[in-house]
Amino acid sequence: MTGPARRYRVALLGNGIRASLSPALHMTEARHLGLDYEYRTVDLIDRTAVDLGGELRRLEDDGYAATNVTHPFKQSVLDHVTDLSPTVRRLGSANLVLLGSGRRVAHNTDCPGFRGALASFLAAGGAEAGAGSEAGTVLQVGAGGAGLATVAALLDLGFDTVVVHDAVPAAVAALLDRFAAVPPPRLLPSGGALDAWLPRVDGVVHVTPVGMAEHPGVALDVDRLAPTAWVAEVVYRPLETELLRRARARGLATLDGGGMAVGQAAESLRLITGLEPDTARMHAHFRRLVAGPDAPAGPDPLEA
Repeated sequence: MTGPARRYRVALLGNGIRASLSPALHMTEARHLGLDYEYRTVDLIDRTAVDLGGELRRLEDDGYAATNVTHPFKQSVLDHVTDLSPTVRRLGSANLVLLGSGRRVAHNTDCPGFRGALASFLAAGGAEAGAGSEAGTVLQVGAGGAGLATVAALLDLGFDTVVVHDAVPAAVAALLDRFAAVPPPRLLPSGGALDAWLPRVDGVVHVTPVGMAEHPGVALDVDRLAPTAWVAEVVYRPLETELLRRARARGLATLDGGGMAVGQAAESLRLITGLEPDTARMHAHFRRLVAGPDAPAGPDPLEA
């Protein structure tokens, strides 16, 4: 006779998160893993003043094993934890805090989530030229919060050069300052010359809100990319953004935003439970959630 299922209570702290897909994604996979797993959102958007330390204490007192953290608390939560993972120390932001035993350990699963998704895409032949190899030059368009995680992933994957562009030059400067230990030419600013860089790169990672349902449009001209270039997206509402639609119409290889969304959720589950999620199963479930007729327009990793 088998014993009772291992029980976990997990939360998500953030603003405007009532429509998040995280509860369904986590709990469905946890059931497949044989766990008694409760995941609830704690939406703090209506609070005039948030006592983040107090929120963490309440979760601890209620027996929660962990909490995911999203906008706008990914940096401020670091003032209320006892330990930082190496990735959090590197990026200065966290999206998961493990609770219990008198300690709070901050992790960032966005970076390994995107890194794993992009590595799998390239290894599977995601680009005609250099598929399965990360050598070459990548242009990242967007230097906001999620851009920290994606730049770190690109550097970890060993690309020769990572060029960062943003409509706000100060955002690029702040990102480069965070990675000051990485010298040029491995990490470079675009110098505002987006169009000049496009024909010269092997791949593009798009990390801005442009393309979301609330921010329609495209952030770059895919017609200027080489025919062997690939395009990776972080936006997943909609899953096929206008950028990806145009890239696919040109015959370019593409990775949609579900890669990072599922990757970070799977890594969170792994850290919380010590079990190995089935990422293919999670991807299939995620796509059903996004495509569902009643799927709400919830938060995006770009809120980081």
